[in-house]
Amino acid sequence: MSEIVCFEAGQVCGRKGCDGIIQQHSSDSGCSCHINPPCSFCTTPREYCEACGWDAADDLVVEAEGTVYFAPIPFVEKVRRVLDPSKIDYTISMHSNSSQKVEGVYPPETTRAEVEARVKGTFGGRFERFGGGKFTYIAYTD
Repeated sequence: MSEIVCFEAGQVCGRKGCDGIIQQHSSDSGCSCHINPPCSFCTTPREYCEACGWDAADDLVVEAEGTVYFAPIPFVEKVRRVLDPSKIDYTISMHSNSSQKVEGVYPPETTRAEVEARVKGTFGGRFERFGGGKFTYIAYTD
């Protein structure tokens, strides 16, 4: 039997039988995606469980996109986090100065409208691809 673990604030943690509630670290700044998307407020994992000590920033499964440096060659490769297909899960990357590219996965029973409601930009957006449990959406932010 596999354990059910949660990653969203307000849910019961579930890691190794933990019954603590997942919370979010506060942030001094708000979203600035309208200036330069995606902003660190939107892309930094802030969830944690005080009861068991779990922190999303340290968890490889929810590690935000970062960089890996291969020495001695000055080569930089993007590290992408693993997406969870049991829920609407996505990553955000820069598309233009006024839009974001949202790439993600969704469960089979999810409708196009449900996905769009989660990823829609301040000024709307459009799907580039939707089907087979995967999507690419361009969110207009400015």
